[in-house]
Amino acid sequence: MLSEEVKTAYDNFYTNSDVAWRMLGAKYKAQNIVDVCKGIKPQRVLEVGAGDGSILHFLNDWNFAPELYALEIAESGVDLIKDRKLSRLKEAQTFDGYKIPYADDSFDLIILAHVLEHVEHERILIRELKRVSKYIVVEVPKDYRFGVDKRMKHFLDYGHINMYTPTSLRFLLQSEGLEILEDKVSMTAPETVKFNEFVNRKAPKSFIKNFKIELEYRIKKTMGNLLGLKKKEQFANAYTVLTKKSDQNLHIF
Repeated sequence: MLSEEVKTAYDNFYTNSDVAWRMLGAKYKAQNIVDVCKGIKPQRVLEVGAGDGSILHFLNDWNFAPELYALEIAESGVDLIKDRKLSRLKEAQTFDGYKIPYADDSFDLIILAHVLEHVEHERILIRELKRVSKYIVVEVPKDYRFGVDKRMKHFLDYGHINMYTPTSLRFLLQSEGLEILEDKVSMTAPETVKFNEFVNRKAPKSFIKNFKIELEYRIKKTMGNLLGLKKKEQFANAYTVLTKKSDQNLHIF
């Protein structure tokens, strides 16, 4: 169970967060989810760690599934989700961060987007998700870089206590009896970089800065396409993977 200090921190985060910034990021997260889930047609979808409901907003508008549900540790987040009055949202409630208050096999799909990097006991949560859903889609930021241990304060300020690469996340999920069906690496879109630079950081806008942002994105995209998956993963800022629960489990010794 999460401590009261952590719950309070997230309550304050959703109260004070920038709505436009969160909505912009959520649009691309939602698109990644749709992309890896093209092969399935879920009817009942639960987002765990749904924040302020910004991802659900887009999935609702895009008719992703007939029934949407949300769990969030922060009461302020749940209030914001309910305030959206999403037509497909059936229920939104708080939970303790680990115990899912639904019966076995209640959902076709669970969404865990930019949550796992915050979770202290990640395997406990994964097992609980597996209990209540056939499919699980996970997206994590690709924070890991050489020398990441020198920037601990930066990541801890965001609540990121776990670091993943596509390989390490696949290992974690597969070792918990989940089968990888589809995956996708993605880079931060120029639109998002520009917003962060010119709005969040309040840097003066310039043609040259705009051009550099667009050029860097195109160069990395082209190099990834030419040089293959390893290079794509190197440049990626996020990794999205669709899994299906199976009977396979990790056999130690």
